[in-house]
Amino acid sequence: MRLLVMILGLVLFFASHIFTTRRKARAQAIARLGEGTYKLLYSAVSLAGLALIIWGYAHYRSSGWIDVWYPPKAMKHIALALMLPAVILVVASYMRGRIYATLKHPMLAGIKLWAAAHLLANGDLGSIVLFGSFLAWAVYDRISLKARTDAGAPPIPVGGPTNDLIAVAVGVVAYLALAFAFHPVVIGVPVIGV
Repeated sequence: MRLLVMILGLVLFFASHIFTTRRKARAQAIARLGEGTYKLLYSAVSLAGLALIIWGYAHYRSSGWIDVWYPPKAMKHIALALMLPAVILVVASYMRGRIYATLKHPMLAGIKLWAAAHLLANGDLGSIVLFGSFLAWAVYDRISLKARTDAGAPPIPVGGPTNDLIAVAVGVVAYLALAFAFHPVVIGVPVIGV
């Protein structure tokens, strides 16, 4: 049952995100509802989906664990190593510099790395569904970006190497906070010594 709650959350979350890739349907919805109402509904559906994902996955982990395969211990170390560039890429999508200009969509690259790292380190059904869904969505979204004719948002100026240095510095700090504070306290799984 708890896995179904997580799956419902994934459906809501990705339905709202996939809808935005359908530019004609999105434009029609904005014209019909108004931009403010559209953004409010989009945010509400996304947040509801995210809340169901978190709640369902947390309860699945506590009481409904289903092992599919048993990753070797080395996979956890590989996942830990992959998470550093994943976090830096996500930060680089906001601190636009050469990393952003080179990759064009560092947020999606970071999500793909995050999902792949967690798929390597987790062999249970819930993790496979959760992280596999995020990986599939990020691949889909990247492909759909190539087919879009509009930018989707007002352009944000791209800076130079200073922005990259800031992205790396903030990314390293965020990575350390996620790995050594957030993950063991909130997720309940230490990243070292597992």
